[in-house]
Amino acid sequence: MRLHTKILVGMVTGAAAGVAANAMHVEWLQALLLSLEPVGTAFIRLITMIVIPLVVASLLVGISSLGDLRSLGRIGGKTLAYFLITTIVAATIGLALALLVSPGARMDAGVRDELAAQFQAAVPGRAAVESTPSLVETLVQMVPRNPVAAAANLELLPLIIFVIVFGAAVGMVQEARRRALVTFFEGVNDACMVVIHWVMKLAPYAVFALIAAVVARFGLELLKSLLVYSGVVTAGLAVQAVVVFPLVLRFLGRVKAWSFYRRISEPMLLAFSTSSSNAALPLSIETAERKLGISKQITSFVVPLGATLNMNGSALYKAVTTVFIAQVYGVTLGLGSLLTVILTATLAAVAGVGVPGSSLVTTLIVLNAVGLGAHAEAGIALVLGVDRILDMMRTTINVTGDLVGAVFVARTEGEDLPVG
Repeated sequence: MRLHTKILVGMVTGAAAGVAANAMHVEWLQALLLSLEPVGTAFIRLITMIVIPLVVASLLVGISSLGDLRSLGRIGGKTLAYFLITTIVAATIGLALALLVSPGARMDAGVRDELAAQFQAAVPGRAAVESTPSLVETLVQMVPRNPVAAAANLELLPLIIFVIVFGAAVGMVQEARRRALVTFFEGVNDACMVVIHWVMKLAPYAVFALIAAVVARFGLELLKSLLVYSGVVTAGLAVQAVVVFPLVLRFLGRVKAWSFYRRISEPMLLAFSTSSSNAALPLSIETAERKLGISKQITSFVVPLGATLNMNGSALYKAVTTVFIAQVYGVTLGLGSLLTVILTATLAAVAGVGVPGSSLVTTLIVLNAVGLGAHAEAGIALVLGVDRILDMMRTTINVTGDLVGAVFVARTEGEDLPVG
């Protein structure tokens, strides 16, 4: 049985066990499933521990192999343009669907207050809202003062910028010394891949533990209360997956969408079950190279950068959530506010990190930008109960978008891919 099939079996059986425990009020089973959650958490930590050495090694090898700064600038420009355009498109899709369906207008005020009160204690305080960094501060923080500290704190973007600069410098040094450095990091990269294979053998069991715990804790009743809102987010993510990405693959990547999705099923399932772009990053890099046939130079640049900057699903989610909260509290958003939602949802998605739940916190940026600060905490509390489920779906879109971007850049660089 292939790994992605095992992961899918673990996901389905975990969900079934969670539903049985929650719906039938089997307390001993619910307690058992919740006690297994640390197994899933440990798996995420295991897969995350390899992210830093893998990103540093693969990115440095790829950058130093590009040959000159013009190649780096060309590939970097294409990558950033793809990230920006697809993220804006995703936010626009979410905004349009939310305005069309009006999920917030359908919620009863009593249900609204009850749900908000239930999860209010778990919401980041107003201090977190007020301390949200500005665009200028975010850009300044992208420049690493200490790359070792950035690595220790799993701050990928400053670390990536350091490695890009250092890798470009390595490409300029004397050939013998450059070869020695590159050979060392190639060995590190290969060792990381071995560790990934070891850890992924645990994936089906970890996925069972994670999914079972989530469903056992929240059940399906909460989802029913926010069904229309959840449906809008899900529909928007589906449009991104079955319309936007296939169009990019077909006309820009010259790749068949079905073949592409079949080959990336494993990182998609891992992203869904862990809700972490960082956790899926090592497997995404391996998949891009081995199953999509993309060169190490392109993969090692586009995929790690995408795990930090390219958050299509998160931007779409933020746009829907902002409109939903505005509708729930009767706040009308004019044209200027709607354009602000698109812009800030795109920027806030970049400000997030590839770990579970980060998108929920950075949604506060968008709420404050359109004048919903007074309802920010209550609004976030309102959707907190279903956020874990939606987080799984939007992370899957984020990871998929990174791999679509890698295909696009590889094709524009003249690479011949086996999925064409």
